[in-house]
Amino acid sequence: MKEQLFTNEIILSWLQYFAENTPIDLEQIKMMDITKKNKNLIPTVESHKAVLAFMEAGDEDIFYHMWNAGLGDCEVWYNEGSEPAGDIKHDKVSDMINRGINASAGMLVVNQNARNTYKSGLDSLNFRKGSSSRRLGSEIRTIILNKMHIGREDTVCVIGGESIAIESAFLANEGTVIAVEYNKQERDAMEENIDYFDLRNMTVIDHVDEESLKGCPTPAIAFIAASASMEQEIQCLMKLNPKINIVVYTLDFSVAGNMQAIFEKYGIKDAEVIQVSVSKLGAKNAFELQPAPWIITGKAE
Repeated sequence: MKEQLFTNEIILSWLQYFAENTPIDLEQIKMMDITKKNKNLIPTVESHKAVLAFMEAGDEDIFYHMWNAGLGDCEVWYNEGSEPAGDIKHDKVSDMINRGINASAGMLVVNQNARNTYKSGLDSLNFRKGSSSRRLGSEIRTIILNKMHIGREDTVCVIGGESIAIESAFLANEGTVIAVEYNKQERDAMEENIDYFDLRNMTVIDHVDEESLKGCPTPAIAFIAASASMEQEIQCLMKLNPKINIVVYTLDFSVAGNMQAIFEKYGIKDAEVIQVSVSKLGAKNAFELQPAPWIITGKAE
């Protein structure tokens, strides 16, 4: 078992240090230990005015990732050592992108433009080039995420939905996202996006069965892009959690029409089936119709 770097006593000493050396109202502070598994700094900073983050030495790219995510104007309060003592410094993230964390210590990140919650529906252009994430519009993604009802500590399994997996990791900020991609190219793109957004609560696997999910926390929510293996995936996930929430995405009318029967086969009743249509005004002042998927949701009684 990994030794805990930041005990309660150490955390309290850093809190006292920042209380004495910064003008920040400690009532606004969100504390998080990034050295622990499944802790994402970027979405936490986006949604809190002040974050006291406890970091391990050796993280070379953390400020670059923050700047890359649009947090360059955030102010960082820190010192040069691993003890809560001595002179305190403060700089903008944009001025720190070429430096990493050189000592295990606490740092206070202040974001005056913080929102109260994470805003779902990232612009598709935010994802890395060559990623299938760019093919699913932000409007459709927002509706899917709304149907998934993801909580901060949830475990989410996303099958065949790269952009849904990435945004789920932002929403389940202290939970776990199990991303399933059968295609190697899609897995590589997923890994690139995980690194790009500095997501630390994601596990990527290449198929769904009891063996591949062994050791993973039990999913409470699943998103499935409909495919030939969908029934096997539903069966496996429901064996792990008979009350799992399931959201299915498909562009195939026949699949959508048959989903209620498939759900009932596995004890899921009162499935909701909706079709979402989005039109965008094009360059010639005419509306262009986007692909109109069906979204099917259900939960076993």
